[in-house]
Amino acid sequence: YIEAESQPGRGSSIRIYLPRTKAPAVVTCEDREREPCRGSETVLLVEDEQAILKLGEAILKRYGYRVLSTASPRDAIALAEGHQGPVHLLITDVVMPEMNGKDLRDKIACLRPGIKTLFISGYTVDVIARHGLLDEDVRYLQKPFSVKALASKVREVLSEN
Repeated sequence: YIEAESQPGRGSSIRIYLPRTKAPAVVTCEDREREPCRGSETVLLVEDEQAILKLGEAILKRYGYRVLSTASPRDAIALAEGHQGPVHLLITDVVMPEMNGKDLRDKIACLRPGIKTLFISGYTVDVIARHGLLDEDVRYLQKPFSVKALASKVREVLSEN
């Protein structure tokens, strides 16, 4: 039960009485997310914020991906051009110096036909779409993101036909 007291000029106090039990508390996580699936594909990560670039690289490597990473769109084009072997996925920030993520995707898609793209940004997808930087139906992950969110989204995009 709950007991409340109040006195003018002295404040209020509220006491909550709960039943006592000898049983230990049991915490269940029925809705806990499954661990995202691992991969082995090659991912080109382009992010101009160094902290996010390093974090993204660490997350992707933790889940088994080979990672080519850079903070520069121009360097990303050079990496895509010079890498021996397939590049399966481009993860790029939408707003960067030098060029935006959509233009970068278009240039890399010419070099690597069939490459899939995941856009990331601190802006919501509808704000970006309103400014003409992306179409609303793109594969997108909003920053900040969790480890599981990035790993799950990457696996989802790579698994699409």
